[in-house]
Amino acid sequence: MTEMVYGAIPARSGEPILPRWWRTIDKWSLSCVLLLFGVGILLGLASSPPLAARNGFEPFHYVQRQAVFGVAALITLFVTTLMTPQLVRRLAVLGFIGAFAALAMLPAFGTDFGKGAVRWYSLGFASVQPSEFLKPGFVVVAAWMMAASQDLNGPPGRSLSLGLTLAIVGLLAMQPDFGQACLVLFSWGVMYFVAGAPITLLVVLAVLVAGAGTFAYNASEHFARRIDGFLSPDLDPTTQLGYATNAIREGGFLGVGVGEGQVKQWLPDAHTDFIIAVAAEEYGLILVLCIIALYTTIVVRSLIRLMRERDPFIRLAGTGLACTFGVQAMINMGVAVRLLPAKGMTLPFVSYGGSSLIAGGIMVGMLLAFTRARPQGEIGDILLSRGR
Repeated sequence: MTEMVYGAIPARSGEPILPRWWRTIDKWSLSCVLLLFGVGILLGLASSPPLAARNGFEPFHYVQRQAVFGVAALITLFVTTLMTPQLVRRLAVLGFIGAFAALAMLPAFGTDFGKGAVRWYSLGFASVQPSEFLKPGFVVVAAWMMAASQDLNGPPGRSLSLGLTLAIVGLLAMQPDFGQACLVLFSWGVMYFVAGAPITLLVVLAVLVAGAGTFAYNASEHFARRIDGFLSPDLDPTTQLGYATNAIREGGFLGVGVGEGQVKQWLPDAHTDFIIAVAAEEYGLILVLCIIALYTTIVVRSLIRLMRERDPFIRLAGTGLACTFGVQAMINMGVAVRLLPAKGMTLPFVSYGGSSLIAGGIMVGMLLAFTRARPQGEIGDILLSRGR
C-alpha cells in the first residue's frame, strides 16, 4: 500500500546479486575505505619495524598481521554490504548481545596489558577488545528502539535506548575507558536528535555528562592523570603526546622523507593510537589532509544518501554509524595534535589492531548496506506529494 501511495522505483527482475550490488553501492565511499586501508599498510611499513625489533620479531611482523586482519575486515565489509537492512538488524542484535556480555565479564576475565585499563581478552595468539564490536551493534539496536517508538502504540524506545546507553557507559567507565564511553553517548545523542528530541533535553544530558566527568576526575587517578597532562601548559617532551607533537611540527608541509622519521623509534603506540604522527612527520601535511578528506567523503556522502531515505530505522542507524565512524577518526587525530586528552582510540582502517580493523569493517559494511539504492520512493517524493 505504501508503494501505491508514494510510488516506487521498480527493481530489475532477475538481476544477479553482484551486478545489483555494484549498481546500488556507494562506490565513492567504498573506494575511500580501500584507500584508507592502503594508507594504513603504507604507514605500518614505516612505523612498526622499530617496535618489532624491540619485541624480537621480524621487521614486518606487525605489517603482515595488519594485512591479514585487513583482508578479513574487507571480506567482512563486503559480505555485510550484500545484506538487506532487515538481515543487518537481526545479526546486529545477536552481535550486540554477545559483545555486551563480553564487556560485562571483562572485570573478571579481562586484562590490561600493563596499560592501566582492563579492555581486552587475551587469546594468547591475539587479543580482542569487546567495546570495538559493541559500537556498531549498539547503534543499530538503539536506532531500532527509537524507530519503533514512532509507530502507533509502539514501545517507549527512546527511554529504553537511554537506559541501555547508560548501562554500557557504566561498564566502560569501570575499565576505565572514558573515550569509548563518550563515543557511545555521542552516537546515542546524534540519533536521538535526528529522531526528534528537544534541544533542552540534550542540553540537560550534556550538563549531566559534564557532572559525570567531574566525578570521574575526582574518583579515577587514570582519568585525572590524562586530563592534567592535557591541561598542563608545559608539555613533557618525553611523553607520547610530546613525541607526537614534535613529530607533527618537524614534518611541516612536505614531511622529512619516507623512512626518515624518528618518532617511531620512541613512541610505543606509533603504529596504533599515534599513527597520524608518523604520517605527518614522514609525509607532511599533504598526506594528513588526504586522510581527512577520505574520512570526510565517507561521512558526508553517507549522510547525503540517508537524507533521501524514508525508512526511519535506516535513517537513524545510518546516521549513527556515519557519525560514530567520523568522530572516532576525529578523536584519534585530535589527540595527536593535543586538541583532546589522550583517549587510546584507533584511527579506523589505518591503525594497527585486529579488533579495530574487523569491527571497522562491520561498521562501514552496515553503513554501506543502509545507503545502498533501493527500489523505493525517496523522502523528497513524499514531501512533494504532500505539497500538491
